[in-house]
Amino acid sequence: MLNQYWARLTEERPEFQFHLVEGDELLARARAIPIRWDGTLEDLPVGIDGAIERGFEEGGGANVLCAMLIAIPKPKQGGGVSRDALRAMVEIARSHGLEALIAPVRPTWKERYPLVAIERYAQWRRADGLPFDPWIRIHERVGGAILYPEPRSLRITGTVAEWEEWVELPFPESGEYVFPGGLATVDIDRENDVGRYWEPNVWMRHEVQP
Repeated sequence: MLNQYWARLTEERPEFQFHLVEGDELLARARAIPIRWDGTLEDLPVGIDGAIERGFEEGGGANVLCAMLIAIPKPKQGGGVSRDALRAMVEIARSHGLEALIAPVRPTWKERYPLVAIERYAQWRRADGLPFDPWIRIHERVGGAILYPEPRSLRITGTVAEWEEWVELPFPESGEYVFPGGLATVDIDRENDVGRYWEPNVWMRHEVQP
C-alpha cells in the first residue's frame, strides 16, 4: 500500500511535508496527510496502510492530519528533535484549520518484544506512570493520548529470498520467525515462496487548539 501512494505525498500534498534543518544539516524528515475521521475508534483507518489510502481515495472532507513518518538520523536521536518535529506537525495541522493530529505510532522498543501482543505492549507503564515505550512516551509528553493499538497497520510481503536479503537471516523452513528489527513475527511460506508480515502500531491523538 505504501509503495502505491508514498511518492504522491510530496507530489500532491507538499504543504503537509517538511524537514527540520540546522544550517545545511538535516535534523528530521516528516510526512503527513490530511484525512477524514469522525472521531470514533470505529472510524479509525486500519493502520498506516488504511490512512494513506483514505487520504488519497476518499477525497474531500478532511478534518484531521495523520502523521505518516517522523525520521531522525541516528546521530541526532535523543536530543529533543522528535518533540520539535511533533510540535511542528501539530502547528501545520493548526495552520490548515484541522481539528487534530492523529498518528499510527511505531513503538521504538516493540522490536525487543516481538512475541508480545501490541494490545498488551501499549498498556505497559513505568513506575512513574509514563508509557514504557520511548516513542509513545514522547507523544504523551507532547500532549498525545493513546486511542487504539492496531495489530495490522502496515503490510509487507515478499519472496522468501527477498525476506532473507532484507533481514540478513536464512529461513530454512516454513513457519513464524522473529527477525532483527521486527515488531512482530514474519510468516514464511516456502512452498508458495512468500513471506508475510503485519507491522503493529498504536494510534494516538493530539488535540489542535484554534
